[in-house]
Amino acid sequence: MKILLTTLNSKFIHTNLAIRYLKAFVKDLVDVDLKEYTINNDLDYILKDIHKNDYDIILFSTYIWNVNDIVRICDNIKKVKPNTKIALGGPEVTYDSECSMKNYPFVDYILCGEGELVFRDLVMYLQGSKNIEDVEGIVYRHGNEIITNRPKALLENLDDIPSPYENLDPTEYENRIVYYETSRGCPFNCQYCLSSTLKGLRYFGIDRVKKDLKALIDARVSQIKFIDRTFNANKNFAKEIMNFLMENDNDYTTYHFEVTAHLLDDDMLDFLVDCKEGLFQFEIGVQTTNQKTLDAVGRRDDFKKLSYVVQKIASYRNIHQHLDLIAGLPYENYSSFENSFNDVFNLGIEHLQLGFLKMIKGTGIRKAANEHGYKYKDYTPYEVLYNDYISYSQILKLKDIEEILEKYYNSKNFVLSMRYIIFNYYKESPFKFFEAFATYFDENGYFDMAQGKNQLYKILLDFYNEKINANNDMFNDILKYDYISLGKTSNLPNFFNKLEKEDFKNRCHVFLQKEENLSQYLPQFINISAKNIIKNVHFEPFEFDILKLKQNINASVGKTDNMILFVYDDKKIFEKSKAHSVEI
Repeated sequence: MKILLTTLNSKFIHTNLAIRYLKAFVKDLVDVDLKEYTINNDLDYILKDIHKNDYDIILFSTYIWNVNDIVRICDNIKKVKPNTKIALGGPEVTYDSECSMKNYPFVDYILCGEGELVFRDLVMYLQGSKNIEDVEGIVYRHGNEIITNRPKALLENLDDIPSPYENLDPTEYENRIVYYETSRGCPFNCQYCLSSTLKGLRYFGIDRVKKDLKALIDARVSQIKFIDRTFNANKNFAKEIMNFLMENDNDYTTYHFEVTAHLLDDDMLDFLVDCKEGLFQFEIGVQTTNQKTLDAVGRRDDFKKLSYVVQKIASYRNIHQHLDLIAGLPYENYSSFENSFNDVFNLGIEHLQLGFLKMIKGTGIRKAANEHGYKYKDYTPYEVLYNDYISYSQILKLKDIEEILEKYYNSKNFVLSMRYIIFNYYKESPFKFFEAFATYFDENGYFDMAQGKNQLYKILLDFYNEKINANNDMFNDILKYDYISLGKTSNLPNFFNKLEKEDFKNRCHVFLQKEENLSQYLPQFINISAKNIIKNVHFEPFEFDILKLKQNINASVGKTDNMILFVYDDKKIFEKSKAHSVEI
């Protein structure tokens, strides 16, 4: 019997954990194949690749981002190989399995809930050692009838799942993102999240986790994304794992955690201060600061404590923090969302994600949709269109604001420019800046076409000159600083102020040839020739003291010709270069 476990990942660099668990859980019964495709692969290519191996049963792991392509593939597999058994598993089919079976007549089985035990029992049935009636958690066909067996109990001991990372092939994982879990379940009950459907919190053994992580570290995976819904629910467990990762740092792999900020106490904060820059990333779900909204979705939070924690970590300059907001929650109107946005933005974090509520199958908020007048897309990703509190037009406005936020704030390509504009002209409501800039973008048709890097800078400069029109020359210098700070460039766009300096190139080389200059500004380049150093640095004259403004955004800065030396470092997370004021 030939079995294939497969899925369509959102990107090639991603890896799927679910199918690896299933493969490991039946390795004593049968050797199954594992293949991963992406949603960017041509469907005919996937069909051809699967067809040529003549499988007896194929199981797809389904999610909101891949289910539409998967069912089309399944339909065609059934047409060209009618005897092939097709099974689906995953959250996208678990919560309306009978409906899915009716909609997809080419599907033979749906595995509901945690799949390891269900899949093992299904394999035993296919091998003839178990009756289909005894396969708990399965939905199947009996003639024209759809049969739903009783649910399968959750695994009590997660360590019963054999590790998929024992004796791994490093080439399978090198330079890829691995999704990893140390626990299942969540201590919270947020009604927009699927984790609210599972009661309790179960953990893998700490020794098992460390062994897995060491294998992945040795394989030099690009990033390990912990999919625990609240990684720090057990402080001691989380701290031990983080300490292990710090001790086994390979100077390449990074780690992403979803954490609940108000659970991080001073002991944990003191521990994190010694973390290497860029090793950890924290994703922190705020969603809203409207208490009535939080109560309506069953979310417990302490924004005062969260603010303290987030700002404390931000002061360390070593951990990238990614905070989330969700538009479209109950009782959150446009004005309320503006307040939530400003509350979170003013914490000074590196990344603010503006997401939109998805009415995911199985969640409490989807079941209560009528109570709040929800209208949402009936197809994946089931995104909200409007409700009793926010209109579709306002949702569309927030969509534009989200795009501006991504291009101009989260990109980190305009760090000083954003700080300057918001602090000086939109301090009372940063949201109002993104709203105004989004309107400008829309009115000029910029959302309707792709924008290159230089064009994005030009659009911001034009917006500033037209709508703010104060200290225009200084803002040109600020924007130029942002542009140059990101990386080595040989040609500056012609819309930046340029100061001609006599014999400029020769003076730069002379500067780099002097040992005292290298000792003071470039100690890493001592004993390296100037022609090689120049590949990693950039000299640029400015009309204003931009470094003074960078130190203190409220500083009074007048015209004063000065030279800035940019030194580039690709390993830096918060800034890609160091800048020094020099004389040449």
